[in-house]
Parts: sequence; C-alpha cells; structure tokens
Amino acid sequence: MSDYLEKIKSQISNIQPYRGKYADPIEGDFVVYTGPGQFKVPDKVVLGYIEGDGTGPEVAYAAIKVANAAVEKAYGRARKVLWYEILVGSKAEKILGSRLPEQSVDVLKRVRLFLKAPLETPVGGGFRSLNVTLRQIFDLYANIRPVKYFPGLPSPLKHPEKVDLVIFRENTEDVYMGIEWPWNSPEAAKVREFLRRELNINLRDDAGIGIKPISKFGTQRIARLALKFAVENKRRVVTIMHKGNIQKYTEGAFREWAYETARNEFRDHVVLEEELQQYGGQVPPGKVLVNDRIADNMLQQLLTRTGEYDVILAPNLNGDYVSDEAAGLVGGLGVAPGLDVGDFGMMAEPVHGTAPKYTGKNYVNPTATILALELLFRFMGWREAADLIIKGVSKAYAEGYFTGDLVRQMTEEEKKAVKEVLGTQEFAEKVAELIKEL
Repeated sequence: MSDYLEKIKSQISNIQPYRGKYADPIEGDFVVYTGPGQFKVPDKVVLGYIEGDGTGPEVAYAAIKVANAAVEKAYGRARKVLWYEILVGSKAEKILGSRLPEQSVDVLKRVRLFLKAPLETPVGGGFRSLNVTLRQIFDLYANIRPVKYFPGLPSPLKHPEKVDLVIFRENTEDVYMGIEWPWNSPEAAKVREFLRRELNINLRDDAGIGIKPISKFGTQRIARLALKFAVENKRRVVTIMHKGNIQKYTEGAFREWAYETARNEFRDHVVLEEELQQYGGQVPPGKVLVNDRIADNMLQQLLTRTGEYDVILAPNLNGDYVSDEAAGLVGGLGVAPGLDVGDFGMMAEPVHGTAPKYTGKNYVNPTATILALELLFRFMGWREAADLIIKGVSKAYAEGYFTGDLVRQMTEEEKKAVKEVLGTQEFAEKVAELIKEL
C-alpha cells in the first residue's frame, strides 16, 4: 500500500505530507475567523487533510487532484490551495501512539478548515468514534449533505432527475449525545427509581435508558444556517422534518423553534405554508417557502413525491435516516458528500466508511470525497471552483465513465451507457481533465 500511495502523492505538487514533525507550511496562510461564522480566506490558503483509514488515502488524494484542477481553471495563479497533512487515525497511532494525538488537535485548531477521509472505529470497548470526537472538539453543529442526481448514475426511481436536495442535520444533540445506561447498571436503576418516586412513571426493571436532549439554542442555530443557505442560494423550500406528533417536547419543540427563527429572523425572505392562502396558494416570487412534515410520512414521500423537497432541516437522528435514504436514490453513499460546519471551523468528509476489503485496489468511487471538497469550496466562498467540480463530475458520468462499484449496481440496460470502467485514480484524473477542457 505504501508504494501505491507514494506514487499517488508524487503526482500532486502542492501537498505537505507529515515528515516526522509538524512544521509551519512551506507557503500559504490559514483561514482567519473574525467572529462566529465570519472568516477571511487568503488567496494562497492552507487547508488540512486527514488521509483516513482503509481506502481513505486513495479517495483523499483523488479528490485533491480534482480540487486542484478546479482551482487552477477557475483562478489561474491568483489562488491556490496548499494541502497540509494532519495525523489522525491508525496512521497517527503507529507514528505518535494515539489515534487522536494532542499535537494533531493543536494543528487542526490552527487550520480550522480540513478534509477528513473515512476513519475506522475499531470494534470493541474503549474506542470512541473519531468522527464524533472531531465534531465535538470544534462544535461542528451542522452536518450538511447535498444529494444530487447525475445523469447515468444507477437509481431505483423513475425520475431520479428530480433529486436535488440539501439536508441540514443537527449534529450535536438528540440521542447521538450518547447519554444512556444499560438495563443492569446502577445508573439505570437510579433513574428508574427516581422516575417511580418523583414522577410516578414505572419502567420495567430490565429496561435500558437513554436521554434525548433537543435545545432551543441548538435548534435555532442549525435552523438559522439552513434558512440563510436557502435564501442566498435561491432554493425553493425549507422543510422541517420531525416526529413532533409523538415526541412533542423534543422534536415538536424543534419544529416550533425552527418556525420561530424563520418568522423572527427571515421574515422578509420567507413565506410559511399556512400563509399561502393569502397569495392564492402560490409562493410569491423571490420568497422561500417554509413548511414541515412528519418524519415517517416524509421518508416515503421522498420516493413518491421526490420533486417537492429541496432543503431539509432535521434533528440528528432523523437527519441520519433521511440523508442515507436520499443517497440511495442517486447511486448510494459512494456519491454522498458531507460538510460539518461550526462557528469556527469546517470539516469536509465523504459519508461512506473505510471499505477495508478494497484497500489498495484502486477500485472505490471517489465522488463523495470529491464533492465534499466542492462543498467546502462553496462555503469558503470559492464558488467558481465549486461549480467546476460539479460540472466535471457531471460530464464524466454523462460521457460514460464510471468506477466498478457503480457499474456493479447497474441493470444490463444501464450498462449500455458505460463507455469505460475506471479505477479510483483514473476516474479522478478523467474528471480533472474534463474540468480543464471546460
């Protein structure tokens, strides 16, 4: 694997791999935050990257190739990314004795914006998910997942071209806080006894217990980000996804607090569904519709009424479900990017895992990681480069270039459109080539 990786790295001129210690980047400057969500991006910017585990390094370097091509095409010599390697995961453990060394955290806090390829969470006790830990260290409260159909991708839908979603998933609260106790623990016994004694609620003695916190603060900051995105990018509708009919004081409150944000902070830019009657049932020009849907109903409507949905705002658990279902409509997790956003940092990542059985085989699809960098560029304000990445990926698929894992999902009819089956690196090189021709 090392020879293969070294060959890939040698093809990329503007990376600074880890060389035995962390040093200041050879050139370039870090992004500087001037306030919550406010930052300055230098023309020669240093962005971090974490190679990841399993197939992570392969997709990371493939994505960096495409990103470099897009920046060069969009800005010539006026702008440049310097990629700075930060050790996290199994590589960090081998070299520095920890999967998340303090010195790596210190560097990440300087870099602020970085790519994270998939990281392994070893099976068994004592290993916490590094993905969750990184989100918590930087308070990356928004998990943003665009799901867009590219012609040629395998899909179970009759009209997959209607899929063009951006999902805003709250990233820090809900059951993902991990506040739970096994049924036979002293803590669970104490909670059950408290509920019986103080609130007259009886639980079975063999019941495990978990807590689902959803706060007004956490809800309104993710709602604010989703609404701002919708307004600035001229999206059609923001749908609040919740199970408030059953969980009235958590997910029901999420719904109410999200609406409150829309009314109080975006009044000039939005219209609520309940107000449409005033406008003859039509959304006024230039306005974004804000509505809500019950989670279970919405999941099936993504299949039956796909085109009605645009920007989806969801609590953590619902956001997890809906983003994976949506990815399945356009080719699976291999084409599903994510961006974790906080007030003082961003982490771009593919949604899929490490796929260890394909490590070093140059087989897996790098699209999710490529599109994760597209999303990072877009939120950095480098929209011209982001647009070129979208066009390059779309053109590659439209012209019949696919990786083997996508071809494997295709019907015999769909396979007729395949011009060439490419490896991970060759697909990235094709996308880069097509970007340069645009």
